[in-house]
Amino acid sequence: MTSSLPWIALLLPLASAIVILTITRPLRSVSALVSVAAVVGSFLCAVVIFYRETSAAASFSWIDLGPFFQVPLALTLDPLSRSMLFMVTGIGMLIHLYSLGYMRDDEGKSRYFAGLSLFMFAMLGIVLANNFVMMFIFWELVGVSSYLLIGHWFERPAAADAAKKAFITNRIGDFGFMLGILMVWVATGSLGFVGIAAKMGSLTNHPGYLTAAALLVFCGAVGKSAQFPLHVWLPDAMEGPTPVSALIHAATMVAAGVYMLVRTGFLIDASPDALHVIAWIGTITALLAALMATQQDDIKRVLAYSTLSQLGYMVMAVGLASGEAAMFHLFTHAAFKALLFLGSGSIIYMLHHEQNIWRMGQLWKRLPLTCLTFLIGTLALIGFPGSSGFFSKDAILALAYEKNHTIFALGAFTALLTAFYMTRLVVVVFFGNKPRTQIAARSGESPAIMVVPLLVLSIPAAFGGFGFFARRFLTLPNESHPGAIVPLIALAALVIGVGSAALIYRNRESEPIHLALFRERFYLDEFYSFLIAATQGLLASCSAFIDRWILDGAIVRGLSGGTWSAGFVLRLLQVGNLQAYGFLFGLGVIGLIYFAIFH
Repeated sequence: MTSSLPWIALLLPLASAIVILTITRPLRSVSALVSVAAVVGSFLCAVVIFYRETSAAASFSWIDLGPFFQVPLALTLDPLSRSMLFMVTGIGMLIHLYSLGYMRDDEGKSRYFAGLSLFMFAMLGIVLANNFVMMFIFWELVGVSSYLLIGHWFERPAAADAAKKAFITNRIGDFGFMLGILMVWVATGSLGFVGIAAKMGSLTNHPGYLTAAALLVFCGAVGKSAQFPLHVWLPDAMEGPTPVSALIHAATMVAAGVYMLVRTGFLIDASPDALHVIAWIGTITALLAALMATQQDDIKRVLAYSTLSQLGYMVMAVGLASGEAAMFHLFTHAAFKALLFLGSGSIIYMLHHEQNIWRMGQLWKRLPLTCLTFLIGTLALIGFPGSSGFFSKDAILALAYEKNHTIFALGAFTALLTAFYMTRLVVVVFFGNKPRTQIAARSGESPAIMVVPLLVLSIPAAFGGFGFFARRFLTLPNESHPGAIVPLIALAALVIGVGSAALIYRNRESEPIHLALFRERFYLDEFYSFLIAATQGLLASCSAFIDRWILDGAIVRGLSGGTWSAGFVLRLLQVGNLQAYGFLFGLGVIGLIYFAIFH
């Protein structure tokens, strides 16, 4: 039995964006309500789909070239997509409601909510797509939407540059993703996920080809989920409004890469070499991002590098052949990271867009509810026992302990760093010596429209890891932990990280530790700038050589010189003397007679 509810859930945000851009754009408050109403409608549809366990949606023929090439407009409604649909619409709805307060006086409010609706439409399309073509189209639409939202305040050069950086960096990964899709189609003759899974034999019979295809598909996740070495766009994306940061980092753009890897797990898991590469890329990303987070002073950038690190854990789990563990952590992370970003937005909003943590302090007295919910999110992120993050991160560490002790050691050290930099953030922002600015000293709690989403998100952040709750949404990985060693190591890392940060940053008014390598993000941005400049210089030199010596020299001057020379020779034959013409005619006759006789 088919249902139209999935299509309604998908198309409501698109309809909202169209209505805002064509009808209600001059009416900013109306545009905001249209966008919120659309996402609430999508969420209600998702609730019905999830609890009724709708198994199929109406499908339509789109491209049909017979057995050679077929692409339907069809949606997939398995437990994975239903869980993601519920999570994306639920967190998206809370972020929309929060935006009503945060963006209340923004001049581009209608444009902002139109972009937010388009973003939701694109992400829901990725979640529900049942074939690579549909997924890739929505994949690119997510890139366009993120470009519009990150660059919402385009009059700021930093925001415009961040939007371009995100868009261009993702194109690199997406090009590899497209090549991987083409390789899979050539081998299997299918683009639907079910069809490809049924014909995996044509790929497994050629291990090298399979590994290349799997790694090229993974390139898409490297871009969208900001994995090393294409991670550089995500911290700069903080230039967009804070609700956009929450949406990108929690439930949409960066989650799309991990979701895609799990959705195509039949392809990834078939190649041990690809799994090995993916596991190490995730591990390296988690560790590097955690090291960089320890030296950041911008509250949103600390959380941005935290997102990079947690995404590394998810990709690590995919590489260790456990899509269930990856999705479990994606689900819990969506709740507590949305909570943390919206909490930071509450702080920034009340401090008149101050983001430097060293200009804050003692905010627990003035923003008590924001402080409480932020602490809940922090405890979940650092894996405090009983919190949602404790269960999901523990599952990944236990998996790593069973399969690769080196990866486990690096993952445990990353957990220690996570506890360190988040405790540093909380101590400096909420429990510092005194407020560093007059604004911080006079600030009060945020409006109710911003606080209520924080209170709602704190519930899954605190309790979302318990089996009875999480199992309702997805299948958890096997709980066959190797004894008590993994929880003990994780707990030791937590205690060391929290304790050392509390001792170092207690009553500090400035950063006592200065590690330029971490603060400057391992100079990777500078390296890419150098690489781009050097490439442009090389191309410019090659272009100058080609233009001067080939185009202008060999072609233009060569052709003109050849034409002049031919004209000069022909001019010698046109002397205007009848005797000379008669002589030349005679030579021609003699030559013809000679040729006729001897040849």
